[in-house]
Amino acid sequence: MNSSARNLDPAVTVQPVSGTVQSVSRALRAMEFVAASKQGVTAKEIAAHLELALPSAYHLLATLTESGYLVHLAQDHRYGLGYRVRLLEQGLERQLEVQPLIAAAVRRLHLEADAAAYYAVYREVNVVVAHVVDSVRRPRVQVLDIGFHEATHATAFGKVMLAAMTVEDRNAYLDRVGLRQCTAGTMTDRPALETHLEQVRRSGVALEIGEFQDGLSCLAAPVRSSAGAVLASVAISLPSADFASRRWDLERAVRRGALLATRAVNSL
Repeated sequence: MNSSARNLDPAVTVQPVSGTVQSVSRALRAMEFVAASKQGVTAKEIAAHLELALPSAYHLLATLTESGYLVHLAQDHRYGLGYRVRLLEQGLERQLEVQPLIAAAVRRLHLEADAAAYYAVYREVNVVVAHVVDSVRRPRVQVLDIGFHEATHATAFGKVMLAAMTVEDRNAYLDRVGLRQCTAGTMTDRPALETHLEQVRRSGVALEIGEFQDGLSCLAAPVRSSAGAVLASVAISLPSADFASRRWDLERAVRRGALLATRAVNSL
């Protein structure tokens, strides 16, 4: 996973929130820390990360291992993710699964644009990728998989969804998630972003070139309800060199893809 497009930092210490169960929070933080390491982590590393005594760390690791969410890699003296984690991923995919007509619209966009195609939705206060269609020739951006919900300000589909929020909702959302610098081209100035989002609203499309990942360009358009409210967005991604040579053809394809997805949503 490209580190420039991640928001998972194992060095960050999360402070407990009033009313939460600290042991559960600690277990989840331990799993995130393990997930962030390619080769797994040692008990001492877990203990240091969670600021726990080593015996307490071993007790936590034993519990997670027994439940199947971690495995003990005995030869390496490390811990890795367990296989029950896959159940959580599969459950998320089921909950985000789109209707066949919407999936067909996204597939048609993939074929027409000759690009990886995405469908993103609102899930409460987050903007989440719910469906992806790609191919060996046109693979998806590695991190833009089902469930991705980060860097909304730096992705084309995210900009579409941000632009459709009320000012109050958008400010509250951005206050919570921030404007992370993904690349040198990422827009991190709030007034500049507001100006850009106004252009997105007026034009009906959102564009980003090298803002999320260097050398990558994305284009997105809104999917609307019968009343005109933005419900979702469709998007494509391509290497920037390919994108530049087909810019206007791609925009037409994305607008048609959004129209087909809008018809699909409103036929359900």
